[in-house]
Parts: sequence; C-alpha cells; structure tokens
Amino acid sequence: MQRRRFLESAFLGSAAMIIGFPNLYAQAASNIKITKIRYYAAPGYNKPLFNQARGIVEIETNTGIIGIGEGGSKDMIEQCAQMMIGEDPFRIEHIWQYLYRGMFYPPGREKLHALGALEMALWDIKGKALNVPVYELLGGSTREFVECYATGFRPSKAKTEEERATDCLKAGFRSYRIGPTGGNGDQPFDFFENADKTIAFSKRIDQAVGGKGNWAIDLHTRFDTPEAVKICSALEELSPYFVEDAIRSENPGVYKTFRQATKVPLAVGEQFGDRWDINELIEQHLIDYSRVTLPNSGGIVELKKIAALCETHYIGMLPHFTGPLSTAALVHVLGSSSPSRVMIEIAGGEVEKPAYFNDDYVKFSNGKLYLNPEPGLGVKFDPKKANFIMEITEKTKFPHPVLKSPDGAIHNW
Repeated sequence: MQRRRFLESAFLGSAAMIIGFPNLYAQAASNIKITKIRYYAAPGYNKPLFNQARGIVEIETNTGIIGIGEGGSKDMIEQCAQMMIGEDPFRIEHIWQYLYRGMFYPPGREKLHALGALEMALWDIKGKALNVPVYELLGGSTREFVECYATGFRPSKAKTEEERATDCLKAGFRSYRIGPTGGNGDQPFDFFENADKTIAFSKRIDQAVGGKGNWAIDLHTRFDTPEAVKICSALEELSPYFVEDAIRSENPGVYKTFRQATKVPLAVGEQFGDRWDINELIEQHLIDYSRVTLPNSGGIVELKKIAALCETHYIGMLPHFTGPLSTAALVHVLGSSSPSRVMIEIAGGEVEKPAYFNDDYVKFSNGKLYLNPEPGLGVKFDPKKANFIMEITEKTKFPHPVLKSPDGAIHNW
C-alpha cells in the first residue's frame, strides 16, 4: 500500500510539473530580455597556429542571468551583438536565423564563428534560467561519457613518438593522433620525400600500438592528390581510426574522386562552418567522420543538425579542438547525440586550465569527458582575469528590412 501511494504521489507530482512547465516557461521567456553583450580577449592566447579567434562573450539579461560563449572576432561580434539587444534569449533558433539571414550576403565562416559564440551563450542563459544542464535541453544524455583522442601527449616523458602513443593509450585515451612528416615551415616541403616518410612513420606507430584504431593521422591538407592517394592506399593495410584532411578543403567536390581512390576512414571538416559546407559529403557517403566543431559551425543547434545528418548516413563525429569553453559545450552536444562513434580532441593530451574559468569546468578523467550536471554549460567565468574589449548596449537599426512570412518566420532579404 505504501509503495502504491508513493508511486501515485510521484506520478501526480510529475504530472503537475509537466502541466505547469509550459506556463512557467512562457512566463520566463516573455519577461527576459538581452540588455548587454560584452566581449573579452583570452589573455595569453596569441593564435600561434590558427587564425581562429578565441574571444569570450557575456550576454547579460534584465533578470541578472549572464550566459558565456567562446569565439568570434571583435568586428563580427559587434555586428551580431547590435542586432541582439532587446531580444528574448529563449528564442535561440529565431535569433540565429535573424543573424544568419538578416544581412544581404550569406555569412562567411568568420561570422559563423562569432554567431557560434553568441548562440553558445544563449544556451547557457536558458539552462541557468531553467536550472538544468544544456544537455537536458537537447534531449538528455545518450552516453555515459565521450571518448577522447590526443594530438600529442605532453604528460609523457618518452623520447620516441611510439612510446608517447603507448603512454597515451595507457592514460585511457581511445586513440593517439599523429601528423605527417615535414611541414615545419623552415624547409621546402618535398611531396615525394615526405609521402614516403609519412607512410614509414605510420607503420611504426601502427605496430607500436597494435593497430585496432588506436592511432590516427592528420595529413593537414599538405599533400597534392597523387601523394595523398599514395599515403592513404598504403595505410589501408594498417588500422588507423581515421585519416584527417588528406587533401585541401576548398573544393569538397574533389572527394567524389578521392573517395573512389581509397578505402581508409576519411575525416573532414575542421575548417568548415554550417551544415551547407559538409552536407553533400555526408549525404553522398564521401567521408566517414565529420570534423565540424564549435563555435565554427555557428552554434550548438547547428551542430545538432549536423549530428542528425551524420546519424541518418552512418557517419561518426570527431569535432576539432578550438578552445576550452567550446570543449565543454561539445560534451553537451555529443553527450546528447546519437551517432555511434564520437570522440573529442584533446590537444596535447591535457585539458586546458585557463585562469578565467573554474578548475572543474569540464569533467575529465582517464582520457574521457563526462557530462557536467551543473545548470547551463556548467562553466563559471571570471571577467577580471580576462581582457575587456567592448560592451554593446544599444540595438542598431540597419537600413534594410527583415522579411517575415505571415507566420513570423524570417526569410532572406
């Protein structure tokens, strides 16, 4: 009898929450507005390898809730932020469409980077306002943890790459990623010589770690098609988890030819933006893994849409590493998505510990990232430890209209 009363009570309580939730949600959504957007530079980050901004944005609301995001250059953040003041931050897709379609020209990848940072902050606001982690808003967890692979492994004291790869796997990482030989910028890059050296290097790593996907290689788009085909063909008899960016990415259509030339698992997309950059590669089964990441995709929702494309076509997801907050956001996305094979890149084999975020901003252990149950993205930002750049408080009226259909959906102008 007590058990029956308990179940009845639990059911009625849950029903009350479900029935009441839409009203609470509508009330919160109608009352909350964006009032300020601030932009900071990450101290000490001088973009040594990538021309990729790692700014930090704060979106403040009239309720005092502040969301944080990562990415974007000053100019792009400023343009987008001026369009967001006064908007309801709960209408994330609406704001995304407004920023994406509100100007005449389609956004380039630089603007998508900024859009991704701002959209990330909107999800942080929504999670904090509703007191739930972002992954719950995205459908709830689909896995217990997200596997990781390491590009290099700084914790190792080994003197050879083979030994570092072995140490990486012992630390719990799923795979160890290497790069091609040559390409340090000090010497001319000889395609023929480095193709042969890269093949020999890959064979040593494969033997050291026992194959079985315990290693991967990024060719960094350094080779022209003949050498890229030669390398990939040689790697077919080995067991790499994936071969990344075998050729340059300006023309995705080239993979129609390249896919026919090799059977190795191909990973592409770290230089891409939204789903229109990669959809044909996925839909035509020209790649095995998407490397599209945050904030480059334009935001969390956009990456979830790419995840749906991947699931439909049996493509895995291996997002490129961009920054610490983006890594935290990736756990929410991949931890609530369904492609069977997902991994997150950890540069150097160590999680970054920026002074401006809380120490436990990500839950990392034994080469794996775990879902953060704190509200929003679960990351706390100390603006005093970052470099303030600007604050936007006023909405800019642009000289062209925003076209809407009768139901209020935004259309291109």
